[in-house]
Amino acid sequence: MAIYYYAYSGHKYGLDRVKRGVALIKAMQAQGVEVNLLLNDFRAGLAAKELGAVDSVTIETILDIDVIAEKGDTLFIDSPEDDRGKLEKYSSEYKPLFRVVDSSDEIASYGEVLMKPYCKDGLESLSSIIVDRDYFTAGTKEERVLFFFGDADYDKVILSNAEFFEGMEMDLLLGQYFFVKYEDDLAQIFERLHEPEEYRDLICSSSRVVTSSLQTALDARAAEADVIYIKKPADAESLLHQLERFGIKIIEGFDREELIKALDAQKDVKKVPNDIDITAKNIIDSIFL
Repeated sequence: MAIYYYAYSGHKYGLDRVKRGVALIKAMQAQGVEVNLLLNDFRAGLAAKELGAVDSVTIETILDIDVIAEKGDTLFIDSPEDDRGKLEKYSSEYKPLFRVVDSSDEIASYGEVLMKPYCKDGLESLSSIIVDRDYFTAGTKEERVLFFFGDADYDKVILSNAEFFEGMEMDLLLGQYFFVKYEDDLAQIFERLHEPEEYRDLICSSSRVVTSSLQTALDARAAEADVIYIKKPADAESLLHQLERFGIKIIEGFDREELIKALDAQKDVKKVPNDIDITAKNIIDSIFL
């Protein structure tokens, strides 16, 4: 029996799900259980290696998982893709089947195990709030406001909101899927640009982080940064509620006045729980019953 974690990724979406998947895979491997990572493109595989994944396999979409996985294997699906009815097939072939979601209102369709931001049935050990233990080792902070939009900005959202950043003296952490020409344009807006490979070091060492990446907000807050999350229209209220519980400030889109208020507001003392090892253990126990 093999275990697979499929994390949706790409130049239009980014790597949030990859970062979450790698964090869980590392925690399970630390407890002696090997997990194979399935991704959508070569670039995501390189980024996963930088984050600590041993290896990965590239497939095209969620519909191609069964080209790799065999009946009786265990499968994690972390993807918003349309499965075109294939989830029912997966649920009958892969035992157990875990589905990682960003809304606590999600309902299991075919008996799969849901990992949610908040589990109303009391199974907090199967939360989808997953943060690599590396971020919980707080080190020396450098006084900087670091902005990380995400690993992808296909529609050039940052550039179209240039006024939001004027006079803020922010550094920009570039995304893995940013183009060189786009980076040249962004250099006119920010104090300094940082390469994607610096992600972990910058998230751990920055005193303040502004981001529209859910996973980065969690990573930075675990590292005890003062974090401001720019919420998106599609964000589930249950997930936003969890972010607030962890001391993450939330602002409505690229609202400059809200940003200024959030930067001036006192840093929250609440923290992200460091329970990834417990989560991994409970998952392992449920697989090997």
